[in-house]
Amino acid sequence: MIGAHPDDCDIKGGGTAALFAEMGHQVKFISVTNGDAGHMEQGGGILAKRRTAEAKEAGRRLGIEYEVLDHHDGELLATLPIRLEIIRKIRDWNADVVISHRPNDYHPDHRYTAILVQDAAYMVGVPNIAPDTKSLEKNPVFLYFQDNFQKPYPFRADIAVDVTAVFDKKIYAMDAHESQFYEWLPWIGRYQEEVPKGKEERLVWLKSKRFGQVTDAAKASLDKWYGSQKSSQAKQVELFEICEYGTQPSDEGIRRLFPMLKK
Repeated sequence: MIGAHPDDCDIKGGGTAALFAEMGHQVKFISVTNGDAGHMEQGGGILAKRRTAEAKEAGRRLGIEYEVLDHHDGELLATLPIRLEIIRKIRDWNADVVISHRPNDYHPDHRYTAILVQDAAYMVGVPNIAPDTKSLEKNPVFLYFQDNFQKPYPFRADIAVDVTAVFDKKIYAMDAHESQFYEWLPWIGRYQEEVPKGKEERLVWLKSKRFGQVTDAAKASLDKWYGSQKSSQAKQVELFEICEYGTQPSDEGIRRLFPMLKK
């Protein structure tokens, strides 16, 4: 999974990552920026180091690998050098599935991360591009994280993963990003007075923020992949849309790539 900032993948795909890891699969989160602008008091190298340490701890809690690239937060552009870097990262991991942001999003770093990943989607298989790494023999399936933006078109819930069983683990991983969930995001969102002081109280509070609630669109997709009886028990879900670039999987192919989707 490739996010713009340390914590993006955790929010949008932490539960799915935990399920894959528990099943013995290798999962990697990449943050394209180092997060060095995401705070109201700290910044620069000090904040980047703090956020990298938080990301590493989140990865440990999920049982996955977490890498933070050294590009400035809030200044990301879809340049050729960074595109080549993304191509190399996807190749080095020999990825079967790559998940990232949609290109229509409120944050410029999210948008440009989406473009960088889209621009890499075909090129990962072209030997003469970034020839210092071996091109992939099979193009990965590229997916989008869920979002609520409506223009130019709304998110489509092609895949729904029931993460109820690992939701506490997801929240525990998010809890590692203290600078974000207990400091920066409450400050910029003007709800910092809500944040508890104690460790356990913070976990309860963070869990109450309703990450991954089951909407009508989510329920329809859950029904497809789990059956209506099993899907009715889902309390938390993560949703993904199939990108038009990359391998276009059949339903059977999706079940093979996402073995947790069982009726």
